[in-house]
Amino acid sequence: MNIHDEILAAYDRDAAALAVRYESLSAEVLWARVRDLIPVGPGRLALDVGAGSGRDAAWLAGQGYEVVAAEPADGMRAEGARRHPDLRWIDDRLPALAAVHRLNLSYDLVLLSAVWMHLQPPERPRAFRKLAMLLKPGGVLVLTLRHGASEPVRAMYPTSLGEIEALAREHGLAVLRVLDEADGLGRSDVAWTTVVLRVPDDGSLGLPLVRGIVLNDDKSSTYKLGLLRAVAKIADTASSLAAPASDGTDRVLVPMGAVALNWLRAYLPLVASGLPQVPGNAGPDGLGFAKAGFRSLLSFGVMAGDLRIGMRFAGPRAEALIAALGETRRTILAMPARYTTYPNAGVPVFEGVGRPVRVSGPVTLTPDVLSAWGYLSVPGPLWRSLLRLGAWVEPVLVAEWARLIRGYAVRMGRACSPGQVEAHLIWQEPTRDTALARLAAARLAAAGTPPVCVWSGAPLRLDTLDIDHGLPWSTWPCGDLWNLFPASRRVNQHEKRDRLPSAAALARAREPILTWWRAAWDGDAALADRFWAEARAALPIAADTSYEAAFAGLEWRRLRVSQDQQPPEWSGRTTSGP
Repeated sequence: MNIHDEILAAYDRDAAALAVRYESLSAEVLWARVRDLIPVGPGRLALDVGAGSGRDAAWLAGQGYEVVAAEPADGMRAEGARRHPDLRWIDDRLPALAAVHRLNLSYDLVLLSAVWMHLQPPERPRAFRKLAMLLKPGGVLVLTLRHGASEPVRAMYPTSLGEIEALAREHGLAVLRVLDEADGLGRSDVAWTTVVLRVPDDGSLGLPLVRGIVLNDDKSSTYKLGLLRAVAKIADTASSLAAPASDGTDRVLVPMGAVALNWLRAYLPLVASGLPQVPGNAGPDGLGFAKAGFRSLLSFGVMAGDLRIGMRFAGPRAEALIAALGETRRTILAMPARYTTYPNAGVPVFEGVGRPVRVSGPVTLTPDVLSAWGYLSVPGPLWRSLLRLGAWVEPVLVAEWARLIRGYAVRMGRACSPGQVEAHLIWQEPTRDTALARLAAARLAAAGTPPVCVWSGAPLRLDTLDIDHGLPWSTWPCGDLWNLFPASRRVNQHEKRDRLPSAAALARAREPILTWWRAAWDGDAALADRFWAEARAALPIAADTSYEAAFAGLEWRRLRVSQDQQPPEWSGRTTSGP
């Protein structure tokens, strides 16, 4: 048993007594002297690391925060969930906070109370970096440092303000306030220092790098923009494909197959229309990067919207796709990944990692298959900027891409009609197709087990059935199978409409949704494979293929959509009947 497991075991053994002790203190009183530095306003998101009994997390929820309570000790987490069942609990620990980072959320406030002393000094730089990475611009980190006697059953290590100040300088955080305080439980041999830090609200993170790639970087083609857009689309719609680099650096690894797939989605309409992507005559039509596999996709009538996770290809279409993905990987590594560099450094921003594995035969675009082409290593600050600010990056990127194409066309003696370029740069989202869900509902009805409305529980007839996008299409156009639910036409069209279900509304629908997923998709191996490929890409469930894990992932994705876009919410049914 390592030292961390010993500490957790001690918290587990004493969870009930410790919870009574923690809850005896008022969070309102404990944090009164830093309350003015805690961000306020609706829709704020907070993370409580080492949440213990949930005392502080519950107080923050009472201040209007959405709160994620991370607690690694099973006994403490169970005690906290019993006392504060409405909180979002997650099993995670420092220094990695791997489960928290998989959620791809960013926070206005991160709280670390009575935790830092349990980290061994060599672990602390990594832990601090992981905490800083979670903050939004302007976000606040509040942590407490314990001084004094250790407890024999729970290992503790000395803490110092100087250590925190040095780590803050290294990561660009400003120290806002330092408070020395007596122990709230009255222990004479224990004292505390509370430190409040803030990320500068200057739009930094990776945005200067984005700006450099989009607007300032020298470009002999549109390929740098194509690569950035391919990565940005993964950050927006399939962020669960990314994993932290295993070498401890602040980078993430994105399956190269997914990057290449999005590259193909971006370039297929442009190549089909003959729009130049370089200023000269590269190849017979100025589109020399589009090689045999790419052009075979065009000849088979494959559309950009067909190239999405979960889709299956067989025969010559599969051969063309496999060839096109390999060609695209080589193009990306040889050109935009190689020549997209940090300003004044000449060091590549993106790096290829791993060697490709041979893929043949029928292919389903699952996360595992897309990893067969290796990985693209992306800097952490750039990835987080694309996660948080992709909606602002996309129009700037597309506008620059259109400007380049029009310039290339003029230099080649060609003319582009107004709006022609922009029309072909529109990202082809999946069509709003609910046919598979309707077929599944009809199959269940024919078998004598018709589905129920997931929102009301009312039995459905086929003539009263709607298929609802749980996370609404108007907010996030996602036609994945996990996002298609049977619903009463009245509820779907007159009550929920295009609003995001609230956390409570989604929680009430848990059992109907789980029942629907199992009944609709388990009976068909191809549809089940597609369900899990789509779910693992879009939801933070890693390799887990339990429907309960998928539902938990749906709840986390709902929270991210709420935080990123702040759409209007629907709290649940307001009328009766189907």
